Amino acid sequence: MEKKIPLLVVAGPTATGKTKTAVELAREFDGEVVSADSMQIYRYMDIGTAKPTEKEKKGIPHYMIDVVEPDEEYSVSDYQNDTQKVIQQIYNRRKLPILAGGTGLYIKAVVDDYYFSEATIDWNFRKKMKEIAKEYGNDFLYSKLREVDPFSAKRIHPNDVKRIIRALEVYHQTGKPISYYEEKTRETKSPYNVLIIGLTMPREILYKKIDKRVDKMIERGLVEEVKMLLEMGYNENLNSMKGLGYKQIIKHLKGEYSLEEAVRLIKRDTRRFAKRQFTWFRRDNRIKWINPLKNDPVKIAKEKIKSLLQEIQHFTRISI
Repeated sequence: MEKKIPLLVVAGPTATGKTKTAVELAREFDGEVVSADSMQIYRYMDIGTAKPTEKEKKGIPHYMIDVVEPDEEYSVSDYQNDTQKVIQQIYNRRKLPILAGGTGLYIKAVVDDYYFSEATIDWNFRKKMKEIAKEYGNDFLYSKLREVDPFSAKRIHPNDVKRIIRALEVYHQTGKPISYYEEKTRETKSPYNVLIIGLTMPREILYKKIDKRVDKMIERGLVEEVKMLLEMGYNENLNSMKGLGYKQIIKHLKGEYSLEEAVRLIKRDTRRFAKRQFTWFRRDNRIKWINPLKNDPVKIAKEKIKSLLQEIQHFTRISI
């Protein structure tokens, strides 16, 4: 039987300490870190995306950071392809790949070798669908989805226009429902021997950490970073510029509200985002949850990692 590549994953909501934990694990297990953050892929966007500094990296190589320009299209499928190549390269160097981040779909795409459709982004089709939804209502668009893909329609909310349009787009281009590709994913076996560590803590403590992180971002120059991006020609309509922190500061710079209000909204929206991340990750029963405030993630990972590495001769140098 072909041996699978060992992969250690550090997941969880924002501000739980994933970067710090991943670096400590990499130092302990002779690993290298791969970012699973959908905002850290963009160049020049450092403060608002909480990219690790050289000091925070502690000499550990990090990948999938600063991959594309803020105005470049970069799909989950692109991320999957690039990341799987990086993981293979890390493994070939006899290092332990450590995938760390809070973008659940990125992690799932890599770990489960998610099967993506051949459908590309069709902006004209999406524009047309949005116009139909605006003129005839979301229910009309939803009824079209029920006709071509009743299975997906059961799982997509009638008001989730974005997902409805994507499902219709896939069917329009491929002639197959998006649920077909999801079923293909379930049939696909992961190429990795994976251990997923999830970081969690009480909500009230996490929310305080989020508030402190936002204050620190402002102190480090988030406003100046957004100004620089706008001066470089990256406008507010780009997906990258709609990220947490960036869209609120842009509105402040446009005079729509004060910096104080912008900061309040960033904190509020980040707390809401963390809640959604919790919901996403809680669905994966493979995750071994750790509260880093009570337990040492490195120590716990050391106990669990034996089964992950026991048959991998490449890692005989690791003390476990």
